[in-house]
Amino acid sequence: MRGLLVGRFQPFHLGHLATVRWIREHHDEPLLLGIGSAQESYTWTNPFTAGERFEMIDRTLRAEGISQVQCVPLPDIHRHAQWVAYVESMLPPFSRVYTNNPLTRLLFERAGHPVVSVPWADRERCEGAKLRRQLAGSGSTESLPLPGAVAAYLTEIAGPERLRRLRPEEADGKPPS
Repeated sequence: MRGLLVGRFQPFHLGHLATVRWIREHHDEPLLLGIGSAQESYTWTNPFTAGERFEMIDRTLRAEGISQVQCVPLPDIHRHAQWVAYVESMLPPFSRVYTNNPLTRLLFERAGHPVVSVPWADRERCEGAKLRRQLAGSGSTESLPLPGAVAAYLTEIAGPERLRRLRPEEADGKPPS
């Protein structure tokens, strides 16, 4: 069977990579990475397309020599009560779900799936909203907790510039979280 890890990966950062490594080290099963909110892109919260997120993840895993991981896009349906059945219909069978998200845990547990918590890796620095703010502010991927393949790809697709253009401004001039 396979395990399932769902995330938006906006962008894929070192915390995500550490989670994938932990799962692969502690559980002998292939891993599905569900790219959540796959229909969303070019917004502050979801700036990168599902294809771009797939590319970030794929380049990183290849560079790190991590195998038996398959990315699958998961568009939102905006119905929590039906979401797990939707995910099940979109993916091959999976034996367990890896998450620290309380809602994801609740929904999968209610549907009878075993759910495993994963260790947080450098949570203070590895947080998507914070990384998006930093990328938009500095325009640089240097010194951010991003895998080298992701940093290079974000530069290639002008990711920091996209974030600067998408950044909503609040009254104090700082972007919201």
